[in-house]
Amino acid sequence: MSQINYNHLYYFWQVCKQGSIVSAADKLFLTPQTVTGQIKALEERLQGKLFRRQGRGVVPTELGQLVFRYADRMFTLSQEMMDIVNYRKESNLLFDVGVADALSKRLVSQVLETAVQDEEHIHLRCFESTHEMLLEQLSQHKLDMILSDCPVDSTQQEGLFSVKLGECGISFWCTSPLPQQPFPACLEERKLLIPGRRSMLGRQLQRWISAQELQVEILGEFDDAALMKAFGAANNAIFIAPTLYGQDIYNDEAINEVGRLDEVREEYYVIFAERMIQHPAVQRICNHDFSALFQADQKL
Repeated sequence: MSQINYNHLYYFWQVCKQGSIVSAADKLFLTPQTVTGQIKALEERLQGKLFRRQGRGVVPTELGQLVFRYADRMFTLSQEMMDIVNYRKESNLLFDVGVADALSKRLVSQVLETAVQDEEHIHLRCFESTHEMLLEQLSQHKLDMILSDCPVDSTQQEGLFSVKLGECGISFWCTSPLPQQPFPACLEERKLLIPGRRSMLGRQLQRWISAQELQVEILGEFDDAALMKAFGAANNAIFIAPTLYGQDIYNDEAINEVGRLDEVREEYYVIFAERMIQHPAVQRICNHDFSALFQADQKL
């Protein structure tokens, strides 16, 4: 049996990923007629139909699904190989990091400082989005690493791995004067601001509030801690931030800590694809001991 034409296979792979001949042709800078001709040539070589029409697009047949699984592995490995080769020769090593918008940026900044070393001339680019969107971009090779508040399930996300960097307690804050009742009953005295329910911390807090049978009025949900603090101070609400933030917030005499909650923790994970194991910045972050950073809240 003669060798398969890998150009034909690549065009087929792109059509599968794009969902239509026209979209694949645009991505490949070819005419739809050219792509169609290449697909037909591959079908003749494999002696079977690879696509069937569905609406305005196409979907792979049973044979097409089989071929796509192998093609996807082949071209993904090819991209990984080029990434690793480029890491070794780029004068300015690009490092694209996605940051889950629910995370506290002060801690994220200190984690990322570990990745940057002058002698390697790393060019760091950070992008903020939801955990789900960042995972999709990581799977598509658009990101090198993610910092998030929850791990990835390697059994469900093949080729992706996560490492826990640490965790910290959270505190409740408000402007003066302090509520009259002790914590946590005092949370019922004012309106409450919490992290968004789509974040791990937000979901944990919702469960904790229910377990405590607190009758709280939630004024709003925020993913950005700085915006939550500003809105909380302006609206006389109680808001939430990591206890570590006390090092900064205590400098503002108008902001007071209402209480600490150790049962609910904000967790930090680094998530990366298998191909990124060779990236020096990923290696440094995964191998670094962040225990001193995340235990600092116990000293406050």
